[in-house]
Amino acid sequence: MRLKLILLVSALMIGSLSYAQRGARIGYIDMEYILENVPEYQEASLQLDNKVQQWKKDIEKRLAEVDQMKVDLSNERVLLTKELIEEREEEIQLKQDEVLDYQQKRFGPNGDLAIQRRQLVQPVQDQVFNIVQEIAQAKKYDFIFDKSADIVMLFAAERNDISDQVVRAINRAAKRTQATSKKDKEEIEARESLSAEEDAVVTAKEQEIEAKNAERAAAAAAQKTERETLLAERKRVRDSVRAAKKAEFDAKRARLLAERQARKDSIDAARAARRNNNGDDDDGGGL
Repeated sequence: MRLKLILLVSALMIGSLSYAQRGARIGYIDMEYILENVPEYQEASLQLDNKVQQWKKDIEKRLAEVDQMKVDLSNERVLLTKELIEEREEEIQLKQDEVLDYQQKRFGPNGDLAIQRRQLVQPVQDQVFNIVQEIAQAKKYDFIFDKSADIVMLFAAERNDISDQVVRAINRAAKRTQATSKKDKEEIEARESLSAEEDAVVTAKEQEIEAKNAERAAAAAAQKTERETLLAERKRVRDSVRAAKKAEFDAKRARLLAERQARKDSIDAARAARRNNNGDDDDGGGL
């Protein structure tokens, strides 16, 4: 680190002497900021994060299997011979070694995660390097440093930050690749012909329009939510009224059926009593 700082100071001193008459022009970039604002990198990074989560689940599953094997051996130890115990312990050790090998394969210094992260970052770094060369030549920068690298920048004026220029150049390159119509290509070329100041003004206007569109979308979403809430409340009240009416109807129907059944039972009882009385009279007459 100290050697890099000494080299940086030496380079600046030499540059200052070499360009003393016109003044050395120095700029810097923030690679972390650039990566955060490149959609393709973010999408690929998300896919890699999903892989990492799956790898972690695989490791947790394998460790759980080892733990279960240990528990089983502990519970069955008194029932096993010395040879069987040693065999089971050896099996557990082999399983643990497999888990460690898998961890190293996925998360070791030369594992899949490190390799795929390098593969993920490298194309963006190459693109940034080429764009920085173009900007340095076009804007006549003498030095451009990476703020997020090992070299410590004790102070950096924001006006010297060209990270946004790099991000815009990367996004324009992506748009050129995705452009299918002649009109789209002409619009991209027209945008690229703007100076940094003009591009900043256009970008500010685009951001203002996006903010207004986002505000309208949020208002529309709020209105939709309010409308859906109102409709849901109306439906709840309507269903409640229907349920109350149905309950009242069911109770009235049950009462009517009960009264009808009571009358029927009363009539049947009266008829049965009359038949019994008639039968008693007939018996008396016979005697």
